[in-house]
Amino acid sequence: MYFYAARQPILDRDKKLFAYELLFRDSLDNVFPDIDGDEATSKMIEGSQFSFSIEDFLDDKLGFINFTLDTIQKKYPAMLPKEQVVIEILETIQPGKRLLAECQQLKKEGYTLALDDYEHQSVWRHFYPFIDIIKIDFLTTSVDTIQTIKQAITDYPHIKLLAEKVETNQQFEIALELGFDYFQGFFFSKPEMMQTKALSPAQMTLAELLYETSKPEIDLGSITAIFERDVSLSYKLLRYSNSAIFKRRTEVATIKQALVILGQNELKKFLSLLFTAQISSDKPAELMRLSMTRAKFAEGLAKLHGSDCSKAYLTGMMSLMDALLDESIESVMQKLPLAKDIKEALVAGEGVLADYMQLMQLYEHADWQQASLLIKTLQLPADKVPDAYHEAIYWANEQMRVMGDS
Repeated sequence: MYFYAARQPILDRDKKLFAYELLFRDSLDNVFPDIDGDEATSKMIEGSQFSFSIEDFLDDKLGFINFTLDTIQKKYPAMLPKEQVVIEILETIQPGKRLLAECQQLKKEGYTLALDDYEHQSVWRHFYPFIDIIKIDFLTTSVDTIQTIKQAITDYPHIKLLAEKVETNQQFEIALELGFDYFQGFFFSKPEMMQTKALSPAQMTLAELLYETSKPEIDLGSITAIFERDVSLSYKLLRYSNSAIFKRRTEVATIKQALVILGQNELKKFLSLLFTAQISSDKPAELMRLSMTRAKFAEGLAKLHGSDCSKAYLTGMMSLMDALLDESIESVMQKLPLAKDIKEALVAGEGVLADYMQLMQLYEHADWQQASLLIKTLQLPADKVPDAYHEAIYWANEQMRVMGDS
């Protein structure tokens, strides 16, 4: 039996990561409304207890998890740590005495409660003292209705509003003005405005190194020379190559020696991480995390597929450069000296690397049906792909933790 899951980021007003909504199913083919809500929640609980640690997906953030009335009454929330989860009450549950009693009890036990896809009814007023977050579908809810909801909760200032399906930065700005506190959607992974941002000399140096290392036969002399003309970059390379993860006995004394010790694959990872970290310094940290998750997931897919892991990794890492530089991906790729097939994948959506990018996005949206079809088309081992995704999330969380400590 295999366990399938995805997660969607929830950001605060400063575009900082606040939480994830966890989307669990029991196979690539099982998505709502194809399985019962009770079964989906049960599988989620089972998976978090036996298939993986919930911390692997959440790191140190909250996790929004859907619950039906039946699973709430069966006390399933008690199987999850109240410090880490938000009990998300599905919109299919009708407000009634049974639900109200359960909400009172969960609040008494210290759980955070959210109403999913909220549709305003006066009867919900009885629940407001126990509700912490109200989620509103921003695509289908009118501004007038939002204002009505805000008026209804005036006497309950502890309630925060979360805008779901915020797909553009313009929608994000409107939601900000309307007073929403949290935002869920893909607005943060798209360009916020059309403009040109010049790359700094350090970023251009890293881009040049990325290109050199993407060649089938790398020129060690050329790469060494590029490192040697950048003191800061050389320092980071020497420090990285001397780190405990390589378990070496002797100290590294030269740039060339450090490059040889790292090897081509590790060097590519090191460079792409540095490049993305520099570009994303003034962007939501979740963009960096998502870039790293995509890179590692693409690498895992390439391993399963028997294709070039290094190119797949770099393609995943570069896939959000449009959002990081606030311009179109076409413009970004013109600036960066990357391999032709990487550019074709990101700009034209062509080639096997583009297939990996598509599969990543299907996972991010928890679109298991389309993911299953694509996995079959690529002839990937369906039982191994979820593991690659879970490992990518864990790896990205660890990298973010290390970067935060440094």
